[in-house]
Amino acid sequence: MPKTPLPLRADDLTTFVRALSKQLGDASPPHLALMNMAARAAGYQNVQHLRSAHAAGERLGRTTDAPPADARTVERALHQFDAAGRLIRWPSKRSVQTLALWALWATLPADQSMQERVVNERLAHEHLFGDPATLRRTMISCGLLSRRTDGTDYRRIEQKPPAEAKALIRALFARRRTRAHTVAEPSDA
Repeated sequence: MPKTPLPLRADDLTTFVRALSKQLGDASPPHLALMNMAARAAGYQNVQHLRSAHAAGERLGRTTDAPPADARTVERALHQFDAAGRLIRWPSKRSVQTLALWALWATLPADQSMQERVVNERLAHEHLFGDPATLRRTMISCGLLSRRTDGTDYRRIEQKPPAEAKALIRALFARRRTRAHTVAEPSDA
């Protein structure tokens, strides 16, 4: 009867080897010797080979990912939104304006034609300063929204947001989810 392989995963080799050493008791080899034995059992020459292979994998994994978001820029943009994820005021810095527009872009439906009235209603729901026309026009000029020349058909332009925009969208998604829950729950008045 063939044996079924059983996978074994240890998040930390040191912790695994310490537990193994306790089980072996007085017959346990020294810590480093046990670490090398475990590394060889996993197919490496020794623990240094295991460490360098893991570090190389981490470095290679990072190069394929998008560059990390600038947390300070995301934080500046996040300060422009209230606890419910609505834009409080039109930011004065262009870079923060652009990030705020990406956050609004994410609330618009993908691959769907909308009338100007619908776009205005959606944008009005996501900001507090009462100027959806400025938001709509700026989204068009930034290439986030398209419209027909007669102004009857608006569409969100599908594209990959930059790293900072993705981070802001994730943070605001959590705030908006809280807003949705508070609206859905009846008040105890």
